[in-house]
Amino acid sequence: MGRMRGMDELSVGGRRVFVRVDFNVPLEDGKVRDDTRIRAALPTIEKLRAKGARLVLASHLGRPKGRKASEFSMEPVAARLAEILDGEIRLADDCIGDGARKVAADLRDGDIALLENLRFHKAEEGNDPSFAAELHKLCDVYVNDAFGCAHRAHASVDALPRLVSERGAGLLMAKEVEALGRLLGKVDRPFVAVLGGAKVSDKINVLHNLLGRVDAFLVGGAMANTFLAAKGLPMGRSLVESEKLGVAKDFLRVALDKNAAVLLPVDLVVAASPDAAEGQVVKAAAVGADLSAFDIGPQTVAAFKERIGVAGTVFWNGPLGFFEKKPFAAGTLAVAKAIASCPGFTVVGGGDSVAAIGEAGLEKLFGHVSTGGGASLEMLEGLKLPGIAVLEE
Repeated sequence: MGRMRGMDELSVGGRRVFVRVDFNVPLEDGKVRDDTRIRAALPTIEKLRAKGARLVLASHLGRPKGRKASEFSMEPVAARLAEILDGEIRLADDCIGDGARKVAADLRDGDIALLENLRFHKAEEGNDPSFAAELHKLCDVYVNDAFGCAHRAHASVDALPRLVSERGAGLLMAKEVEALGRLLGKVDRPFVAVLGGAKVSDKINVLHNLLGRVDAFLVGGAMANTFLAAKGLPMGRSLVESEKLGVAKDFLRVALDKNAAVLLPVDLVVAASPDAAEGQVVKAAAVGADLSAFDIGPQTVAAFKERIGVAGTVFWNGPLGFFEKKPFAAGTLAVAKAIASCPGFTVVGGGDSVAAIGEAGLEKLFGHVSTGGGASLEMLEGLKLPGIAVLEE
């Protein structure tokens, strides 16, 4: 891996700095419902302002699919950022064109402009060089602080920085790469990976890349159902990726060969529906034909906590049950608290996992909370992320 330039190595005073941020935040009734991602970019924004930069912030929001739609406008984001900073944020009516160029040209030292949604143009996701050239007209320096988008070869992430000789990583991007890079280097042992979520297919490459590094895999969530089914256990009506049973069997075999422990649920919380008022605890081998598994059971929680409690390093991605529903949240929350209490280096990545620790008020107790679920997984797969690679050139 090459070295990304940091902001201290860039000449930004009095210059227009294009900052790719990840302001893809949830909206509700025309307002920002959760401003976590906005706040995550504040250290970079404040540092650049203190150096006299003229900031041109850019982000996507939702999936407008190349059309201008008011429900995907950055206007609520600009309003929330203005509230947080207690200052003016100039919102451009587009991310390219005469209006955007005038907004950028009128900036003074320390001023902030926010471009309209990048994905109002299909060319953004198409990594179109001509679109990147239009964005280039707005800036003299490029900073990427959107780790959550680093795995996407989009114009504002890949094509644009290639046109800007002075480019580097924002504070959040640098922090993410450093923390996740630690997991791929020399770590304090035991190294425990806690993996949940719905699909084996989403995480099988991560599982394989971490083999030989990880001492124990703790698997929960719906993806555990596929592993249990691969071992021949009846899973009733539980979500199972039947086409991935062979993949699951293969991983269990290779893990055994490499002396990596794989802890699967020994008991589960089951119900007829995720809308059930309560679930019942059963042995993993005793899921009824008309029932589905929606959480790990107390014996599994205890086994997971035991491994986590003595870990030197923990990586967690994916909830361990249908935690959005109260009857099935106990497993995820118990494991979240166990990881938060772990004295080792702890990293959590993925939107649902981060939401779970947010609900429990545990964010500050983790070594690192990643803002990029997909990006963090691809990095741990050993893949080269386009948004990082271009900053290392």
